[in-house]
Amino acid sequence: MHVAVSAASGRLGRAILGQLVAERSRGRLTAVVRRPDDWAMAEVEARAGDYLDPAALRGALEGVNVLVMISAPVGTGDRLAMHRNVIAAAREAGVGRVIFTSVIGGPGEEETLFWPMQQENRQTEADLRESGLAWTIGRNGLYLELDIGHILAAARGSGVYRNNGGEGRCGYISLSELAVAYARLALDEDHAGRTWSICAEPVTQAEIVAAVNDVFGTRVRYEAISLQENITRFMADEKIAARGEKVARMLSGCFQCIASGAFAVRPDFEQMAGRSCHSLRAQVGEIRRRLYADWPG
Repeated sequence: MHVAVSAASGRLGRAILGQLVAERSRGRLTAVVRRPDDWAMAEVEARAGDYLDPAALRGALEGVNVLVMISAPVGTGDRLAMHRNVIAAAREAGVGRVIFTSVIGGPGEEETLFWPMQQENRQTEADLRESGLAWTIGRNGLYLELDIGHILAAARGSGVYRNNGGEGRCGYISLSELAVAYARLALDEDHAGRTWSICAEPVTQAEIVAAVNDVFGTRVRYEAISLQENITRFMADEKIAARGEKVARMLSGCFQCIASGAFAVRPDFEQMAGRSCHSLRAQVGEIRRRLYADWPG
């Protein structure tokens, strides 16, 4: 079997290919990236491919049996057009099955600032189902690593982690657990034609903060703020501000989805991966070992 991951230079793509390498999966592994000369995973072939270049994508996908199509990030252009380029290239190259990395959601998401991005995800899901290709859709929980980074920033500063999620629950998941899930989706044909919510049991913001305090020895508390206050908070972050207010509004819209219950989905992780998702505390511990080994205490 020949498995490829597109937009593979990002965090999720690297994690999935790393998991496939660790599992010593049979067959070939390919990373479709814009700059193959920069690819550093020796066990994985790198091919040039860009979501804005349909011809290059077709060439990169020749001979591929299963493609994991990583969704394009916000702020990179017309996401829907880019996704359609990948689907068309996969069809023309004869790819057997395409797996799309989408986002969890449910009733109420249409009323949030996250909806413009979510509409693109849902339309891509529809496009893939109607493409004539075999397909699998993974609806990812929110990345736990991102929230931990903000909580630790609060630990270094005010000691208060603020957002507009309130007491709502959300399915979160670490990149390592997502990689396990997508390795299973890629290697097991029984997942064709299925849509899975890939996350752990939904938790509150306060529960995430408590788990971080337990694992890292911090003393952060959680405080709910308004939607506009959260947009302002994100715009004060240089990295987010550099991507524009659209990204700050989208991220705040995620917390609107949390507050409304739209992200409190039933997880499918155990059913599709064959084992239960690691607990919140276990995932936070793994993230500390992987990303914050030098954290004091």
